[in-house]
Amino acid sequence: MSGFFKQQYYGNTVAEWVTAGAVILGTFIGIKVVYFVFSRVIRKLTEKTTTRLDDVLVDVVESPVVAAITVGGIWIGVRTLNLPESGVRLVDGASLFCIVMCITWVFIRVIDAVFAEVLAPLAEKTDTDLDDQLLPVARKGSKLIVWVLGTIVALNNAGYNVGAVLAGLGIGGLALAMAARDTVANVFGGVTVFADRPFAVNDRIRISGYEGFVREIGIRSTRIETMDGPYVIIPNARFSESAVENVSIAAGLRSECVVGLTYDTEAPMVQRAKDIVEKIIEDHAETKLWDIGFESFGDFSLNIRAVYYVTGERRPLPVQSEVNMAVLEQFTAEGLDFAFPTQTLHVQSEAGDDAKPAKTNGKRAIDQARPTQKSP
Repeated sequence: MSGFFKQQYYGNTVAEWVTAGAVILGTFIGIKVVYFVFSRVIRKLTEKTTTRLDDVLVDVVESPVVAAITVGGIWIGVRTLNLPESGVRLVDGASLFCIVMCITWVFIRVIDAVFAEVLAPLAEKTDTDLDDQLLPVARKGSKLIVWVLGTIVALNNAGYNVGAVLAGLGIGGLALAMAARDTVANVFGGVTVFADRPFAVNDRIRISGYEGFVREIGIRSTRIETMDGPYVIIPNARFSESAVENVSIAAGLRSECVVGLTYDTEAPMVQRAKDIVEKIIEDHAETKLWDIGFESFGDFSLNIRAVYYVTGERRPLPVQSEVNMAVLEQFTAEGLDFAFPTQTLHVQSEAGDDAKPAKTNGKRAIDQARPTQKSP
């Protein structure tokens, strides 16, 4: 039996292969033990404490620790074998790379925990929403930086020439930046939006022919729910190139109500009509009167114009419809007549009598005097 274990395969005896396999198998058994300790022992202890910090730390380190133990056990098992020099460098480099990435993983999970358990609750307690908008961007940016630094350190420990890699990345990055200049412009546009704050989430804005409510502000683009319902994605570079109208900051959406009364309406009734329109707009919960007056003597009517703003989050047309319907009902009840196009034509009679006015409503008079001829 001892002779069997001394037989060599691929430069190692059977006993050495069995030892390496036993170490790797023991590693996986150890992983099961670690999972049991975390789930049945450590978690039970942390649940009894009043603070949540220990629970978060257990969640943070559990998976990376298991991964590190796995890598370490496999490395120990493989190193028990007789490997060529190139194989030793490969195994050592790969193991160091994986260990460093496991440590990086721990830092990433810590960042997630800090943002979720500490910074997010603090941001919710503040009155401003700037921190709520910046928090996701800071979270993703921090994780990206840690991943990049961790990868560079891991590659350096694995024996790679990181300087040459970074130099190559610099040249490639320049070419990529030239190709992706629109994306870079959108990112800088997002920074401008966060810095200048021309609008915030849930604000109603107008830009480039679109009008709607801001639902999400990202580092590259902004999502807007339009007044018609669909969502539109606006690249952030557009906000630095185009004028943005923040309707929420303004008094509201400007609108007008123009009514025309017939010319036989007396002055007190014109004043009464103006008062009715003014009261309707002032009493409406979603309108704010800006100006109103007897505007002009039109071709067919006495014109009253009211300028007001539609406030709130409702679409403007339903509010305008409610105002117009209320005006129509009140005018009908008060006996106020709306004007429509009329013309008064003076027709010369055949007998040469004085011209008589003929009033037409909305159309021209077509019956006119025709000349007659007398026989010689």
